[in-house]
Amino acid sequence: MKNLLSILAITLFLSSCGNEEKSVSLQELVNESDIKAIRAKKDELNARATAIKEELTQIEKAIEILDPAEKKEVLVTTTVVKDTLFNHYIEIQGSVETKQNVLVYPEYQGTLLRVNVRKGQRVSKGQTLASIDDGGLSSQLAQLQTQEALAQTTFERQERLWSQEIGSEIQFLQAKAQYESAQNMVKQMKSQLGRTVVKAPFSGVIDDVITEQGTVVAPGVPLFRIINLSDMYVSAEVPETYLKTIHKGKNVSVYFPVLDETVETRIKQSGDYINPANRSFPIEIDVPNKNGNIKPNLTARLSINDYTAENAILIPLNVINENAAGEQYVYTAEVYTEPGRSTKAQDNTTVAKQQIITTGKSQGDKIEVLSGIKTGDQIIVEGARSVKDNQEVRILTY
Repeated sequence: MKNLLSILAITLFLSSCGNEEKSVSLQELVNESDIKAIRAKKDELNARATAIKEELTQIEKAIEILDPAEKKEVLVTTTVVKDTLFNHYIEIQGSVETKQNVLVYPEYQGTLLRVNVRKGQRVSKGQTLASIDDGGLSSQLAQLQTQEALAQTTFERQERLWSQEIGSEIQFLQAKAQYESAQNMVKQMKSQLGRTVVKAPFSGVIDDVITEQGTVVAPGVPLFRIINLSDMYVSAEVPETYLKTIHKGKNVSVYFPVLDETVETRIKQSGDYINPANRSFPIEIDVPNKNGNIKPNLTARLSINDYTAENAILIPLNVINENAAGEQYVYTAEVYTEPGRSTKAQDNTTVAKQQIITTGKSQGDKIEVLSGIKTGDQIIVEGARSVKDNQEVRILTY
């Protein structure tokens, strides 16, 4: 330690003497206007400065050996870059809908005589839900059916006679026309009478009984709401910028905040129309509803896979820096051996190397690197904001 202090003292003394000599000699040379001598003096001083710099470097290394606390290395942690499968998702909001959610209206005006179902009841397609007073249509149908029977008997007899060439053709044709007319009148009356019976358009659940028994109803007045919860889907609007990447068959993760449930499914349908109001296109996603918890108009959050890379390089976002030129960069830890020194492992030095990178899409706290680093590189994680290019670092291991 004493020898080291002696070297420092001698170096400082020589530097001081050199500075004094430099100032006196330089003034004399300037006064004499001897350009050759000035240039020679410059070369002499450059050589002396180089020698002093080398001595200072040796002194700094000696200090580092004798006093590790003075060593200017930064403590860092690193992670090895690996390639991995990268799925990028966009986040949008949607709403649950069903095509089988309808209001049931009567087709006939009259008094609602009977309501056969109650709220929450499960019904089948074609099941009778209610009956409306027919206003005498049943009696009219009975009369028409009697007339139809008479016309049928007359026609059959006239047909037999005509087959035996008895009677005239006109009598046969009149009987036939009357019979067909009676049939059509009965058919029309049955159709009209059928409108007095309200039936379920599809299988589902009676969500609401809107009109009570005994009320006078008419077309346009809703009677029931019927819903089928087994055929549910989520409808959402996707910005037009994703037109090329979001399409039918894409994987979707559907999260229902109210239920705290997530469903993995796919896009069932992608619209071909861009809404000019919000520059988006519609999509539909099937959602299974085994337990019946998913209801129409329920809010859903969609995570849609719009980009996939098989061998992507992902790094933490917080290790990326940006220079004045707007370029992004990270630091890698590399082993550096000084020229002329042994290449033995114990003589190698780890330094931070600045690497300019190009990034792609990000997901959470990770971002894809498209160029600048490769698989196997060690990027500096903790300490990435503290190091400089070519600065010596020491890697901490846990």
